[in-house]
Amino acid sequence: MTFTSSSPVAQDGDLAQLVGLRHKNFILTLKAGADFQTHRGVLKHDELIGQPWGTQVFSHLGSPFFLLQPSLADLLIDLPRNTQILYPKDIGFILVTMGVAPGQTVVETGTGSGSMTIALASAVGPQGRVVSYEQKPDTQNLARKNLARVGLAERVEFKLRNITEGMDETNIPAFFLDVPNAYDLVAQVRAVLRPGGFLCAIIPTFNQVEKTLYALRRNNFAFIETCELLLRYYKSEPSRIRPTDRMVAHTGFLVFARRIEPSEDERTRELLEEIGAGELEER
Repeated sequence: MTFTSSSPVAQDGDLAQLVGLRHKNFILTLKAGADFQTHRGVLKHDELIGQPWGTQVFSHLGSPFFLLQPSLADLLIDLPRNTQILYPKDIGFILVTMGVAPGQTVVETGTGSGSMTIALASAVGPQGRVVSYEQKPDTQNLARKNLARVGLAERVEFKLRNITEGMDETNIPAFFLDVPNAYDLVAQVRAVLRPGGFLCAIIPTFNQVEKTLYALRRNNFAFIETCELLLRYYKSEPSRIRPTDRMVAHTGFLVFARRIEPSEDERTRELLEEIGAGELEER
């Protein structure tokens, strides 16, 4: 199954999205001979397969739906979960800021339900690889199922381990941390990153951010940035454009940093201070 099919029509095995009245939507895997049952009627998969994407289709009760190819954002929001997921607003910014690209091998710890894992696997492409560390077997099993559902499981290597016990990778260009105690793991992350490599951590509270910033300075990281992303939608009606009643506000603090190799040369002191390098005394 796949959500990245380049075919202009829906095919057997594709992930499809049905969008009905009041924006009610369903994501399903098309399978010849199967039925999809909703409270607005039954749709036969055989009547969907072969239809162009964007086509309007109808249930046996006459209820209208649009047949669409789901976006990555659609899949992530719809993901079965037993933990809080990352939102597309954060994920896109993380991927671009860390420069995650096709063919890379990247590492994450804190797999959770696999939302970031899916995004990383999509970004590195078929020639890339994602290594995902998780401590809880049930959480990892759910992530495996979610990756298989979207057809990206082959790009991911799952490891059941606390990274304080060590990691097998070296010279990694980008590392994503999704754990509450990121500050305890900075040294382990540095050991697997290549010089200049990116670290990103999503952190829930101010005091945890503070501890992480001190840990980054102690472990020769620099170009440190902390931010949060707030997303507000607008009603897309030409005659009454206004903000919608709800917005996706604070979901976590994002902390970015890069591994550096500072020298002892006195001439670098001013530059090191400018880029936020060097250990600070904790308050």
